[in-house]
Amino acid sequence: MTDRQVTVGVLHPGSMGAAVAACALANSGQVLWCPQGRSEATAARAERFGLTAVPALSDLVAQADVVLSLCPPAAAEDVAREVAGLGFTGLYVEANAISPQRAARIAQLLGGTARAVVDGAVVGSPPVGAKRPRLYLSGPVDEVGLVERIFSGTAVSTHVLGEEIGQASALKVAYTAFQKASRVLAALSYGLAREHDVDQALLDVAGQRAGSYLTETDYIGKTAARGWRWGPELEEAADTMAAAGLPDDLLRSAASTLSRWNDSKDTKMSAEQALDELLRAEAELSSRHAEPERLQDPRRPIG
Repeated sequence: MTDRQVTVGVLHPGSMGAAVAACALANSGQVLWCPQGRSEATAARAERFGLTAVPALSDLVAQADVVLSLCPPAAAEDVAREVAGLGFTGLYVEANAISPQRAARIAQLLGGTARAVVDGAVVGSPPVGAKRPRLYLSGPVDEVGLVERIFSGTAVSTHVLGEEIGQASALKVAYTAFQKASRVLAALSYGLAREHDVDQALLDVAGQRAGSYLTETDYIGKTAARGWRWGPELEEAADTMAAAGLPDDLLRSAASTLSRWNDSKDTKMSAEQALDELLRAEAELSSRHAEPERLQDPRRPIG
């Protein structure tokens, strides 16, 4: 595989996956993707980044030397199982925001057919414009070296953590736990202050401390738009906390809060719009939970 340009397959090219796969084109023969079941937006994104469509996943698996998995965390094992079921014999790069335990299970899933599995974790924004995310890697030395060569000289910088599957995933969820949960807490704090008409005072207080997320109110709308993806990532982080014997309830609560924004997927909105949507979703959820009580005893006074 080292004497020629490798063929890379990407599963599935979302905003991050497509941009990362486009960087892989610099040192690869081609980057394949499968449009089956994908949206028109995904197809347009893949075309824009120069990815080559193949008719079916079986074609991608048969032609690719390296498969790069970048999909929603909840789907990571199912995707790996499907690839394994198709008899993939190349290098599988598991680069999703999942727990190290799940990364190990995926490596085991593919162990019977794949040449090897490399654990990967992307930290940062998609490599578009001046943005340069880091791809952390752990796993077998030779295979990790191949992934490094694929991204050499591109906007995706690679960093090797070690040879153990799960190290890259552990780094990702540790970072995710802080970064994403902090954004949720910042949104809730600002929302509380807004309800009491002290939001500007809160920003003044937070502004006295350097680097406070509380001052970045523009990010509340971005947090809402990413809630559908961040929530499952925090569930993975919570699983990892629990496996380490640490409390996981804070992260699960943050994930639950993010789920209230699932209807705002990839929507551009202001902080005020995001908080209004959060209040609407919470009121709807509270109403659904209260309904069974009313049905049980309609004579019971409300309030």
